Amino acid sequence: MRRLLIITAFGAIATLAGGLWVTRPLTVEADTVSAIEGNAAAGEMVFALGSCASCHTSPDGDKAVLAGGREFTTDFGTFVAPNISPDMLNGIGNWSQVDFFNALRQGTSPDGKHYFPAFPYASYARMTDTDVANLWAYIATLPSSDQPSQSHRLTFPFNMRAGVGVWKALYFRTAFVQPARDTERGRYLAEAIGHCAECHTPRTALGGLQNNRWMAGAPDPSGKGKTPGLSPAQLKWSADDIAYYLETGLTPDFDSAGGGMAAVIEGTSKLPPEDRAAIAAYIKALPATE
Repeated sequence: MRRLLIITAFGAIATLAGGLWVTRPLTVEADTVSAIEGNAAAGEMVFALGSCASCHTSPDGDKAVLAGGREFTTDFGTFVAPNISPDMLNGIGNWSQVDFFNALRQGTSPDGKHYFPAFPYASYARMTDTDVANLWAYIATLPSSDQPSQSHRLTFPFNMRAGVGVWKALYFRTAFVQPARDTERGRYLAEAIGHCAECHTPRTALGGLQNNRWMAGAPDPSGKGKTPGLSPAQLKWSADDIAYYLETGLTPDFDSAGGGMAAVIEGTSKLPPEDRAAIAAYIKALPATE
């Protein structure tokens, strides 16, 4: 009996250790990414398509100041966007480029902790090294804010960052979801930088994207209304209609973008026409998922 207890105890310890190893926060190859030279001008386009300002500016603040403070109410509690301005104390001004890559590529903070996936790093992880470095260079040019970041207000057990490692093991994949076909550029813009699926794809009870219902529409995280589906089963617009909407915010039936989508249009309107056309082609090539 004693021997059985000892074996059981060692087995439990080994299982726990294995679980902690599998779900540990990961980091990028520091020497590789630190040597990449970012271009701030090119990063401005990445910033625009990524709609960084729509989450990280204060609700009543200057859109160029990434002071944080915007709240997002979900079934897991309330997430509060942090200050990601270049401020050395309250922002990310004391980060290195490696820290920034770790955040976007691995969802890992500079002090080695998991970020909650309300920060869409699961999409940003598909970005190229160049675009990540360009975005980092551009953010460094923006005004600083000394506004402290506020804590999230999450319910137990979703407030435990260690549990995010389990979420990552279940859902964090860097491969693109849809086949490239003839829309490789559009797929990159939509699935990586634009992170469209984060709002337009339904989620599991644990918050992972249901890839088998990609872009099929989802309940709004706030519990008010629904984010529409973009698959051909729901969206009947032509590619030209979609590209025009991404430029102007105007729909074929003379309506206009509102809510969070208005902020997205602010970004996509700054893209070159060929990029909007590429996103439209990608959307038209989606499977007709209900």
